[in-house]
Amino acid sequence: MKTFTSLRKKLTVLASTITLGLSVTLAGNAQAEETFTWKVQSHWPGASSSYTDSLERIKRLLEERSDGRLQLQLYESGALFKPKDTFNAVSRGILEMGTISPSYAQDKMTLAGIASGLPFAFRNVWEAAYFHQGLGFEQMLQDEAAQFGVYWATDKVFPTEMVVSRPINSWEDFESLKIRSSGVLQKFLTEAGAAASYLPGGELYSALDSGIVDGAHWGAAQGAASMGLYEVAKYHVQPALNIAGTDVIIVSQKALDELPQDLQDIVKQTLDEQFWFRTNEYQYKERVALANVIANDGVQVNVLPDEVQARLVQTAQSMWDAEGERSERAQQALDLLKGYLAELGYL
Repeated sequence: MKTFTSLRKKLTVLASTITLGLSVTLAGNAQAEETFTWKVQSHWPGASSSYTDSLERIKRLLEERSDGRLQLQLYESGALFKPKDTFNAVSRGILEMGTISPSYAQDKMTLAGIASGLPFAFRNVWEAAYFHQGLGFEQMLQDEAAQFGVYWATDKVFPTEMVVSRPINSWEDFESLKIRSSGVLQKFLTEAGAAASYLPGGELYSALDSGIVDGAHWGAAQGAASMGLYEVAKYHVQPALNIAGTDVIIVSQKALDELPQDLQDIVKQTLDEQFWFRTNEYQYKERVALANVIANDGVQVNVLPDEVQARLVQTAQSMWDAEGERSERAQQALDLLKGYLAELGYL
């Protein structure tokens, strides 16, 4: 009898152990298979090349690398919030992710003006890339954005170049222009003598077509071609107004913290890779896009006369110091930039 009782106790303990182990396993599997869906609003219209090449690429990679556990719902510019409200929406956790221009966060980020690209600072894309990733400017941006509950990741660095409906052959031609712009460049173009104003991307084509504006910048050749701007503005202006990290992917830190650690790592690693891939891809596609519109659409490259370039450089450099006055962090970034440009022989 004692033997039977002992055996029954052992079987009960064994059954309990199996049940407990199975419960733990099932709970672990349920946790491992939990899926997360993030709402992502872009500042790019769906027609923009970066909507496809940057945002849809991020969606594809994150869903593949997470085995479908992290899903992104993409929304075009203005679908949920005005583009300039996206930073606040992500900061408050209303949106899990978004894309912006740094200029849209100027009321919060004192580094936004430098991130948007001080006019006529860098001359080559690699210089801007090294400033971000080699000299620590990207980390400075991330540290400031973290104060607002935002994880900041520059999508790419690239040139910003104007398209205009009539060529700029003199300083008088430049001063007569009405230009769609934003951020530091809007202020720069205005101080230089043109009439610069902000318009959302979705209104850009009609504004050029109707003559509300004479010129605009939306990236460079790629961006202008993807938005159809060369149909109504046949002159592509060089040199670049600036070279900068003008597109940024922002993530709600709250949403990021709610992910399991492996998914957090996947998000951060994918965004780190994105910077280098898109910076290089953009330059390749830029050359191809400009060659295509010259060959097929009658576009002409309008190189600014030396007189115009000299006056624009003078105006640009007089503006730089104002960005450093926004905060101690901004002054540190500006000092870093000036030291770097001096090493390159530009100052």
